[in-house]
Amino acid sequence: MTLTGRPPLPSSERHDGKPHYAPAARRVVASASARPLEPPDLSGLQRLPMSSTFRGSLAVGCEQCLEGRKMVLFVTGRCRFRCFYCPVSERRNQIDVTYANERLVERDEDVLEEARSIGAAGTGITGGDPLGVIDRTVHYVELLKREFGPEHHIHLYTHEPNPEKLARLARAGLDEFRLHVPSFLWGDLAGAGSAYRRVLEEAPSWGVRRGVEVPVLPGKVPELRRLLLALGRIGVDFVNLNELEFSPTNERKMWERGYRQEPKGGWGVVGSQAAARELVRRFSGSLPVHFCSSGFKDGVQLRRRLQRRAERTALPFHRITPDGTLVKGIVEVPGPSATLEEVRQRLDRSRRVPPDRYRVDERRRRVEVDPVLLRRVARTLPFPCFEVEEYPTADALEVERTPLNRAAFPSRRPTGG
Repeated sequence: MTLTGRPPLPSSERHDGKPHYAPAARRVVASASARPLEPPDLSGLQRLPMSSTFRGSLAVGCEQCLEGRKMVLFVTGRCRFRCFYCPVSERRNQIDVTYANERLVERDEDVLEEARSIGAAGTGITGGDPLGVIDRTVHYVELLKREFGPEHHIHLYTHEPNPEKLARLARAGLDEFRLHVPSFLWGDLAGAGSAYRRVLEEAPSWGVRRGVEVPVLPGKVPELRRLLLALGRIGVDFVNLNELEFSPTNERKMWERGYRQEPKGGWGVVGSQAAARELVRRFSGSLPVHFCSSGFKDGVQLRRRLQRRAERTALPFHRITPDGTLVKGIVEVPGPSATLEEVRQRLDRSRRVPPDRYRVDERRRRVEVDPVLLRRVARTLPFPCFEVEEYPTADALEVERTPLNRAAFPSRRPTGG
């Protein structure tokens, strides 16, 4: 019996660098992320799993995301642009907090530990807008480079076309930035868009790669096509096109603007994926263009990062699923009448659970046990016992639990009549 369904995805899961709360998580088809890249067709188009495509070469940051080797460093939720399609969650949107993947950052070591926990080859810095807290962002770039060396690749997302701040980050060690050009400036980057053009033209002198990353708005395809042509003339290193998606924080504004959710499932906007794929397919310039679907972010990038973290953090008695989640047995101590020590003693007396097949979790007031062994002894224990499936992340988000004994069910009072 399952007591909880699969809940919303935790924040900072996705390697596009934008924290995202999907209204419902999707279990991944195991074979999708293992599928090798298909060879390019005669036009140079290459295909990735989950309908993603690209032409030219992928940015280094994208390659590392694809492999699950990129840590997402969310440096602040503050941003002055307030795009209507922004998916950042309520607990982060316009709030000055820092997260390394799902871990709340309170000290530098939190960032370094999280990077080690996934064997990160690089970091994607996002927000909010990282340029809004430039001193903090420079600090983290320098920290990561100092700890992991110059080969640790760092890319950054920003809306702000500020050459002084970006040049400063380049001097600190930033390898790549992705400029988010607001949709109302899509086109030739003349007039009001000239500030974005100027930054993109100056960036090579700072020794940093530069690209543009935007969502594909179905109603603005002609403007987006003109933007691609302008970026090709500038000679930017790459362009990433993301599938436009609904989220709990943007859905009202999206509906008000006439966007509708894909009826086939997922949270993509009707027409966004088709428009993006057509743009990539028909683009004939030398500019590298990459379309990244929402399914690819969740089903490949996220899944591979979870697998990497599970492999590095799971205890010997945890079971790692194909999705990278962890299956554990747990014995809970629900109130002050029982103690963790009592649970430990009962397990030891059972002689069926060796000491190396369980651990006491003081913070969460529970004992984690080998799930196979707990199923054998749960009926003999007076404490609530469950088999749970959790993300291998710092917040250990629980996605499913199954009761293993009578104590796991809430007590039912007899009804009068």
